[in-house]
Amino acid sequence: MPGVPAPGTEEPAPSTAQSGAGTEEPGAITAQSGAAATAAARRRAVSPEGARRRGRLTRARLYVCVDLSRGLEELLAFAEAAFRGGVDILQVRDKSAEARAEVEALRALRPIADRFGALLAANDRADVAVLAGVDVLHLGQGDLTTADARSLVGPDVLIGRSTRTEEQMRQAHDDPGIDYFCTGPVWETPTKPGRAAVGLALPRAAAEHRDAAAHPTPFFAIGGVDLDRVPEVLSTGADRIVVVRAVTEAEDPEAAARALRAAVTGA
Repeated sequence: MPGVPAPGTEEPAPSTAQSGAGTEEPGAITAQSGAAATAAARRRAVSPEGARRRGRLTRARLYVCVDLSRGLEELLAFAEAAFRGGVDILQVRDKSAEARAEVEALRALRPIADRFGALLAANDRADVAVLAGVDVLHLGQGDLTTADARSLVGPDVLIGRSTRTEEQMRQAHDDPGIDYFCTGPVWETPTKPGRAAVGLALPRAAAEHRDAAAHPTPFFAIGGVDLDRVPEVLSTGADRIVVVRAVTEAEDPEAAARALRAAVTGA
């Protein structure tokens, strides 16, 4: 996708109005007024930092999730390499880690992410997100509601949601409190044991829903994505990916990230 700015390149933040199709109550509002209400809801009062985060999200194409198994020193070195390679968002996701370890890791990663102009994400836990001062809180289907999460993290933190059915995808897209969502797992992956792959149909449906929306919400395809599979993902209309092993298990994370970003953006 030519024209995508290089990672870490700052641009004037766009309007704080965030996109998203209207959430309608049957018999209460028309589709047009619902879209207008959603657009208004997304214009929640945000600080310049909140506007910067949303501007950075609009340019994000490569999102990486990493656990804490490698130890803090190695994690920081990995993050440096990943960001140099063009990773836009780095999420610490470790279901086995204690909250204290997650907070400490995210706090240590904060200055590195800032130096590269990248976004830092916490997984599932709003308390960890607040304490660590991250940019993004990512939620699963069984986690906090968007309203409850927003009441804890405030208006400036981006909120993402995982989806694995078309109904969940539409709900996430049309939720005015959601800043982005993920569709998957596209392929089976050991990072989601026991979860069946949804295939390419879900990101394709998400792309169609996005393209038909007056206020589209960004989405990322996730699950088993690697360099060889990027063309299949792009064929659905998706233009953003989340990866884990393709970068975290690479001999050279910087080179792996750079190759993935180039494949997604066409740059």
